[in-house]
Amino acid sequence: MSSLFDPIQIGDIALANRIVMAPLTRNRAADGLLPGPLTVEYYRQRASAGLIISEASQISPMAQGYLDTPGIYSTEQIAAWRQVTDAVHAAGGRIVIQLWHVGRISHSSLLPDGAAPVSSTNRRPDAKTFTRNGFEPVSTPRALRDDELPGIVADYRQAARNAIAAGFDGVEVHAANSYLLDQFLRDSVNDRSGPYGGSIENRARLLLEVMQAVADEIGGGRTGIRISPMTSFSDTPRDSDPQALFNYVVGQLAPLGLAYLHVIEGETGGARQPAAAPAFDYAALRRRFPGAWMINNGYDRGEAIAAVADGRAELVAFGRPFISNPDLVQRLREDAPLNALRADKLYGGGAEGYTDYPALAAA
Repeated sequence: MSSLFDPIQIGDIALANRIVMAPLTRNRAADGLLPGPLTVEYYRQRASAGLIISEASQISPMAQGYLDTPGIYSTEQIAAWRQVTDAVHAAGGRIVIQLWHVGRISHSSLLPDGAAPVSSTNRRPDAKTFTRNGFEPVSTPRALRDDELPGIVADYRQAARNAIAAGFDGVEVHAANSYLLDQFLRDSVNDRSGPYGGSIENRARLLLEVMQAVADEIGGGRTGIRISPMTSFSDTPRDSDPQALFNYVVGQLAPLGLAYLHVIEGETGGARQPAAAPAFDYAALRRRFPGAWMINNGYDRGEAIAAVADGRAELVAFGRPFISNPDLVQRLREDAPLNALRADKLYGGGAEGYTDYPALAAA
């Protein structure tokens, strides 16, 4: 029987425990969309996690959707991220970067020359994003042409190569939470015809091409993926048959030898079984996937310990508890109380609510 606190090998990455720091957007990137000294300290403080998944980082200038989020496409960004990875490794940790293209969840003020966001569709969701004016409605997107999609795949491939150059132990492709790859997957958004629209096989094509390219570039054992089959985040309705869609997707991912699959169960930041939603069989997905299985969505200490002990997951991701508790692993091990979260300091700002949460000994 495995323990939440036992070491584990996932693909090519050896972890000291099964506790994962989930990707958490904090909107503190400096000019050039670079992680700065505060970001170095933030991740260093949390290096006792078995695995850190960095905040989502855009793969190109057109992939950005929120103010002051870091990228992984320029030489300056690679060098800045190297400071982060060196600090985490010096503290004994492991870190992967989450590769991000937001698609239609963006605003023209954040994109080159005020361009329209791009997506599988030209329909605008009733959603908001974080800009210099605060939270404001997203801009109307432009549907990508089929001949533009190889360029998107190439951007993911290059971003994965950049991540390894920056010292990351691997990457996680963000295919969840209604961002670009999810916008292609769901028939509630994808209204295309042709090779990337219509059938499940066609709607999954872009995601599978991206995953093949990334795995070819850096190895499947250094590659993970995040999905959220049942979320309706950012005014994105669920697919008409999410079970069939994700059964197919996960089955197609299986031969790639991925390190892990990170699944958000239920509604992102909400109920794992939303009241108005049909039941979803996550175990059916897990049976199709040979790599490590990572679960996420509001797990507390007892639930996480039980999930690993029962064999329902190899890894459990924690989000907000890692923001306010840099030593969360120790606190979970000792069943110690957790620091309160300062929600008003989540997005943007400086050290306050970012690197100034006390460790257990200091508290």
